[in-house]
Amino acid sequence: MQRSRIAVIVGSTREGRVGDGVGRWVADVAARRADVEPVVLDLADYDFPPCYPSRPTPEIRRFTGQVADADGFVVVTPEYNRSFPASLKQAIDYAYDEWHAKPAGFVSYGYRSEGFHAVEHLRSVFTELHVMTVRTNVGVNLLADEPLDTEHRRRAADAMFDQLTWWASALKDARTRRPYVS
Repeated sequence: MQRSRIAVIVGSTREGRVGDGVGRWVADVAARRADVEPVVLDLADYDFPPCYPSRPTPEIRRFTGQVADADGFVVVTPEYNRSFPASLKQAIDYAYDEWHAKPAGFVSYGYRSEGFHAVEHLRSVFTELHVMTVRTNVGVNLLADEPLDTEHRRRAADAMFDQLTWWASALKDARTRRPYVS
């Protein structure tokens, strides 16, 4: 079985964030699978410019190169004001063709809504980038007094990875046979 290279993108760069822990959990779940080769892209590890530059910086090229090398993505996002953070939008916008004809899944966190509003906004953005978003996602309610690694979250993550790897394989085969036209 060929392993899909799945980039786990940690979208929050705030001090005191929980996204890095959620991202590690997602990468651990992925690493236990025979069909996934996870790579973590934590946006806090990139020195992106504060304003969109006229030419890509080395850090932008490093990020977009990782996006290009991935077969699919899991975006780990908080919900801030019923949407996703600006740091994530900035990083998404640095790439364009690199996203095309690849799948994405979502792991979101927030209060009560578990970050689902952020996911719905991300689905619209990724549709514009020709990304196939999978139906099943994982949500974390930060108000709940429970550990991150629960049975129901593991089942949801496994279902998301099942869908993600199916699409990653199918779309990789399709891109190999014929270049994607956008």
